[in-house]
Amino acid sequence: MRATRHHHAVSSRWGRGALRALRIKTALQVLLSTLALLCCASQSAADSLAEYRIKAAFLVNFVAFTEWPDEVGNTLNLCVYGPDPFGWELSKFQGRSVGGRSLTVTRVNSVDKLESCQIVFITRPVIDNLLRVLDTLSGKPVLTVADSPGAMRQGVALNLGTRQSRVIFEANLAAARGNGLNLSSKLLNLASEVRQ
Repeated sequence: MRATRHHHAVSSRWGRGALRALRIKTALQVLLSTLALLCCASQSAADSLAEYRIKAAFLVNFVAFTEWPDEVGNTLNLCVYGPDPFGWELSKFQGRSVGGRSLTVTRVNSVDKLESCQIVFITRPVIDNLLRVLDTLSGKPVLTVADSPGAMRQGVALNLGTRQSRVIFEANLAAARGNGLNLSSKLLNLASEVRQ
């Protein structure tokens, strides 16, 4: 009962607008803290669901810490290219506001359908198509992400991996900039490797 009274007192003192402004002001700090915690989160290599729960959270944080050109608009379409390893873990972010833009999640099985995407996660079973994907998206404001060894060196902007049972990521700054995107220095500080 005391918590409820306190909540009402805060609501009436601040008003909805002020509380909303306070939430918005701290949103990036919360996202950064979440990403930092995820960098250190242990997960069993045998538990694919737990691994992709963590990777889904990383993906959403990647979106939040990427600076998009104005031409992108207010909605970001996150496309999973190939067999979806995320399942519900990524779907639960459908329609959420991330970094001031609404996020949609789409599953895509054809490279030709990737042009409507702003974030493309290339799954392991289709990584052999990576060069075709990168060629299709070259110069477009699209953030490419994978979780396959060597993908960052081949031109993917962000590549997830595991080290000592922890999820890590590496960044290809040149690939992101080549597509007109800027990655936050706060994000890059958490990367295991940054390629200029």
